[in-house]
Amino acid sequence: MILRNTRKEQKANLGAQPWLTASQTRDVIKALTADGAEARFVGGCVRDTLDNRPVKDIDIATPTKPTAVIKLLERSNIKAIPTGISHGTVTAVCKQKSFQITTLRHDVETDGRHAKVIFTDDWAADAKRRDFTINALSADPTGEVYDYNEGISDLKHGKVRFIGNAQDRIDEDYLRILRFFRFQGVYGLPPLDDDAIAASRSRAHKLSELSGERVRDELLKILLVLNPADILCHMR
Repeated sequence: MILRNTRKEQKANLGAQPWLTASQTRDVIKALTADGAEARFVGGCVRDTLDNRPVKDIDIATPTKPTAVIKLLERSNIKAIPTGISHGTVTAVCKQKSFQITTLRHDVETDGRHAKVIFTDDWAADAKRRDFTINALSADPTGEVYDYNEGISDLKHGKVRFIGNAQDRIDEDYLRILRFFRFQGVYGLPPLDDDAIAASRSRAHKLSELSGERVRDELLKILLVLNPADILCHMR
């Protein structure tokens, strides 16, 4: 993984990572780009590679619509499962390895629990709809990283920061309150982001509007990295 500084921004290349050069990964990327469309790795696999952490899941984004994604995969004899097709997500299974592929999108309506999305071909717009700057990084098949929200710098300095206005991002999905503390526990360094804490406090009561299953699943993840009492301390 190579980092280099420029006058305006910090850029990075993931280098020849085993997960990036694996035959399954190459086959899926080849299928998705067969007709000339772009495909990039997004989210955790990019973030964790830059942070020298093990990569567990490989997520891919593309401007190609989900029905066309399925056809491209099947044309290359790769199994395609429409796991969340209404939101643009298809799971590809290649040589027993799963990849989650999602069409670029942006939100047109949110209520703190669900989002109505439309598909787009705008990579920056897709990045801006995500939660934290460190989760909005993408990388092309050569490993070149695209950073629209200063996520590389935030990751380097241990800053877990919402993209844009923290309260707006939380109002899109109240579960992001808990996600903030989970990611802070794994990637963050003190002090905590003031805007994130203020927004979390102001919307803490909205957590009761979420399904018990979503809250439970997120709390279980938090238990692995952070004492829940620490969350309550900051929410008061």
